[in-house]
Amino acid sequence: MIGHLRDQHCSREGGSFVCRYGYNGVCNSLPIEGVSDKDYVAHATKHATMQQLKKSNGQVAGSVPAWTVYSAAQNLPAVLNDPNKGKQSNFLTKTWGDAFVEKVDIPKSPHLPDITIQHFDAYMKKIARRYRKHARMNTNSNKPTSPNELLQNFPNLRKVKSLERSQFDLTSIPKIFLVPHLDLAQKENFNAVFPFAKEGLLDEGGNIASHAKLMQEKVWTRLHSLSHYLDIIEVRIAEQVASKSQAFFHAMTSHDALMEQLTQTINVLKALRENIQQIDKSLVKDSLEILRLERARCNHLLVQEKLKLMATVHQTQPMIQLLLSTPDYVAALDLISTTQEILLQELNGVHSFRHLSSQLTEMERLIDKMLSTEFERYATADLNRPLGGENIVLDGDKLVSIISGLLRQKHFQFVDTYKEEAIMTVRAVTKQCVIEALAASDSCSDNLEVGTLSLVERLSLLHSTIQSFTFLLQRVKAVHDVMRDTADLAAGKTSNSGDNSMNDCLLSLDEHSRVAVKLSDMLTSICEYCHERLGHLLSTAASDKDKTQSEKEKATNDSASNKLNDREIQNWNDKVHWLSEKATALQVCQLAAMVEGFTVTCERLCGKQCTALRSAFKAQATKFVQRFHTERKTKISLLLDSERWRQADVPPEFQTLVSYVYENKAFPNDSKLREDSGKSKRKESAEVLSNFIYIGDEKYAVVGTTLMLIQMIHEYCSTSTELATLSGTLGRHLAELLRHFNSRCCQLVLGAGAMHAAGLKTITSTILVLASRSLQLLLWFMPFVKAHFQALADYGNSRGVAGVASVTGGVALLDSVERDIRAHVREIEGKVLTIVGSLVGAQLSQWTARPPVPSQPFKNISRHVVKLHEAVSSILPYSQIQTLYRSVNTTLKEKLREQLVKMNIVNNGGPQHGVVTSELTFYLEALKTLKVLPAEELNDDWMNAIWTR
Repeated sequence: MIGHLRDQHCSREGGSFVCRYGYNGVCNSLPIEGVSDKDYVAHATKHATMQQLKKSNGQVAGSVPAWTVYSAAQNLPAVLNDPNKGKQSNFLTKTWGDAFVEKVDIPKSPHLPDITIQHFDAYMKKIARRYRKHARMNTNSNKPTSPNELLQNFPNLRKVKSLERSQFDLTSIPKIFLVPHLDLAQKENFNAVFPFAKEGLLDEGGNIASHAKLMQEKVWTRLHSLSHYLDIIEVRIAEQVASKSQAFFHAMTSHDALMEQLTQTINVLKALRENIQQIDKSLVKDSLEILRLERARCNHLLVQEKLKLMATVHQTQPMIQLLLSTPDYVAALDLISTTQEILLQELNGVHSFRHLSSQLTEMERLIDKMLSTEFERYATADLNRPLGGENIVLDGDKLVSIISGLLRQKHFQFVDTYKEEAIMTVRAVTKQCVIEALAASDSCSDNLEVGTLSLVERLSLLHSTIQSFTFLLQRVKAVHDVMRDTADLAAGKTSNSGDNSMNDCLLSLDEHSRVAVKLSDMLTSICEYCHERLGHLLSTAASDKDKTQSEKEKATNDSASNKLNDREIQNWNDKVHWLSEKATALQVCQLAAMVEGFTVTCERLCGKQCTALRSAFKAQATKFVQRFHTERKTKISLLLDSERWRQADVPPEFQTLVSYVYENKAFPNDSKLREDSGKSKRKESAEVLSNFIYIGDEKYAVVGTTLMLIQMIHEYCSTSTELATLSGTLGRHLAELLRHFNSRCCQLVLGAGAMHAAGLKTITSTILVLASRSLQLLLWFMPFVKAHFQALADYGNSRGVAGVASVTGGVALLDSVERDIRAHVREIEGKVLTIVGSLVGAQLSQWTARPPVPSQPFKNISRHVVKLHEAVSSILPYSQIQTLYRSVNTTLKEKLREQLVKMNIVNNGGPQHGVVTSELTFYLEALKTLKVLPAEELNDDWMNAIWTR
């Protein structure tokens, strides 16, 4: 049994034995590092006996059984639940089985590929070869070396007598002999090896012979032990040599082959070195010499270029002086910049140029100062030239050169410098114009100032100042365009093939945007300051001398603030309104034309509206418009109070105005109206004045006040055209004037106020229809009036004119006035029908439906109808007369039907029915003689309608 365990369940590692009897080839009770042969026999005897005893008692032999499929464990629900069947969640599946519900198919995971045995073929083929080799090597290494093999390899071991394996155990050798550096010369080591040497050669009795013999035997015994230890060591060495013999013999076998290959390799290397030396001599050395010479030539060329560059840099300062004398500032600055770059990159460290960089920096600073000084000198010379003539740029090439240099140095303050110089020029021009106007004034006052000038002189001062400012702004605009074009060219915005002075972009896009904004602000600021100065001139009064002087000083100290604020506008409103006190409408319109022309010019130059001058003019013109409206409202009130309400003769100029509006759908200007009026006067000088206003095929009979109102409407429209900033105010005033005329007419005509105001005895139908016709003429004018003010509103909104937005409110008021006039016309028509109805009702109340026929009431009714026709036929058009008489007929039917009901007269062919028919026949004959209604409306059907209830 021990032999079986040694052969089948044991492995040898050197001289130790490892037990493999157990689960997975590991013994639970024997250490893994192995034991001696004797200890292994004891271990095998002990544990094998215990295993046999367990088998005999029916117990499992192995401590840990081998794992099989039956070793797997799982809980009961996991075994009983089939995932391919439905979930038994209710009593139906428990009662009738799993087939009662749908089965759940568990799909394959979409994230896992379908793996088959073919995927492992290549791996198994590759690993199979390695595994077979590994198993073979493992078998050879674990196979123990038999004594026969040892004796074959080591023949001297045959002299050893009956050596057993147990004798080859190293544990029997004392540890001292295993020490690497054993020195027997030391007493401790010698006593450990020969412990009996401590007793010495003499015994207790002093007998040396017997003790020496015993000592000799111990020495021989020790030597025999040492010989045995030596045999054990030789056996172990032989075993180690036997285990490595195969590799040793293989290395010795390969040594000769390696020496032969090494000899061949040495010969090949010798031949290769000879070939390399020959190639190096015949090919490489000459080529390397050529390369060396080429490199030397390149170095010489580089030195030559450096010398040329140094010669060029040496000529930099004279060239800069030459460019500045041209003057070409951009080229000079570019030359300095290029030279600085060359000194830093190409000629860095050249001793002769060590001071050149600082000299160039000083020259660049000097050029900066020259540019600023030259630009200030140019701006002063350009702006102080005499005004007038062609607005050409003074020495444009020089200006372009200066601006280019300033842009090259990123000095954008030149725009502010030019703006300040232009503002100073504006002040000088204003002062010069005022001095000239005061010198040419006819005033005898000792303290001459702007407020003491006459109206004509003041208008002349404003005209000359506006003209001077216009020339100055055009000159500034020309310089602005040159600056802008130069900035565009510096930023590469324009392509000018004829100008190659700036090939590179001197400005980035952001810098170009900054310069463009500054130039635009400069032009806008100068235009606004001109408007501010003109506004002060326009608003200055005689009592404001000290205030004007303080404002001039304030403007002198604060040149950066060029916009008018609300406080200044309020000051203008508080000053004496000389324009409203002295000027005529024509003069105000001329001044408005000057203001509007200058404003449009500035808007065209700077692209932005300036409101300062308009605000000042509006403050002055508002009072004028108020006076203008008050005068006309008072005049129309006086005319209405003295109106006799008779048909007036129409002068030719009024007919000309109406004809122009009819033909052109708009109101004429004063000059055009005067031309047309002169032609009509010459044409109609020999003709009699007409009593009607003709509009196409229709004629209007009106009173004299209406003619004056039409003229006033034209004055309001023409004035609003000239005073565009106050067109909203004029529109509201015109609406107020028309509402006043309408309400006053209502009071005088419908309210019978004319009987007390003009001394009329009664308000007749003629007066009523004449008033109605006058109001209808105003209604014909209303669409053109509203269109006129609406066009002004649209024009103002499109241009963003301040103060024009309120025009829309005036148009809304005109709509309201138009509705009031239409309501008034309907009231007048109703009043006429009321008068006729009262007369008819009074006559029918006296009618008794008895002979004679016609009766007196129907005769009176017919007479009233004829008188009404006489009153309205010459005033109303035929269509309105027809409408009136249809209404009269309707009123007569209603009144007669009511009277017949009261008298209980019916359509039964009786005597009273015959009387009614005869009366109506008489009435119809009277209407037919007037020819106001068609004959088909006066037939028997009209009489039959009376009996219809």
